[in-house]
Amino acid sequence: MATAPPADLELTPLDGDGRPLAEWLTTFRLVAVVVDPFTWESSWLLETAGRILRTFADADCRTAFVVTGNADEARQFLGPWTERILTFTDPDRAAVRALGLEQLPAFVNIAQDGTLAGVAEGWQPDEWRAAAQDAGRVLGWSTPVIPANGDPGPFEGSPALGTPADA
Repeated sequence: MATAPPADLELTPLDGDGRPLAEWLTTFRLVAVVVDPFTWESSWLLETAGRILRTFADADCRTAFVVTGNADEARQFLGPWTERILTFTDPDRAAVRALGLEQLPAFVNIAQDGTLAGVAEGWQPDEWRAAAQDAGRVLGWSTPVIPANGDPGPFEGSPALGTPADA
């Protein structure tokens, strides 16, 4: 079950040093999409996730991808998205565990006080739309159309902790 992560959870950007979640939340909330670069499910939603994050990019929030891989794997999986959107690496899935996620991809909205303000797991467009609308309402920002023309149909996500051999 999804839960608020601890303030000392370290998030490491692609080109920088890791810092505790509390430091990333000092000025803005965090609106992120968590993806697994080793699964079809995350790859099917990559363009949709990027579109959703770009909608919030100029709002009073920090948008990011959280990739359950190392920096090279994140760059290979996300391609040019790493130049457009802040990207955190989570090779040991510490952030996934701390958030209590069960399926990836996942939309996560973490408020400045560290509470989990919204989450949607797998690709259930109605759930993603509700979570994005909640974020937009709090931010006073427009929300993306979900699902948009060209988005995939609903599907269950992959196990958030990876395959049993990975977990």
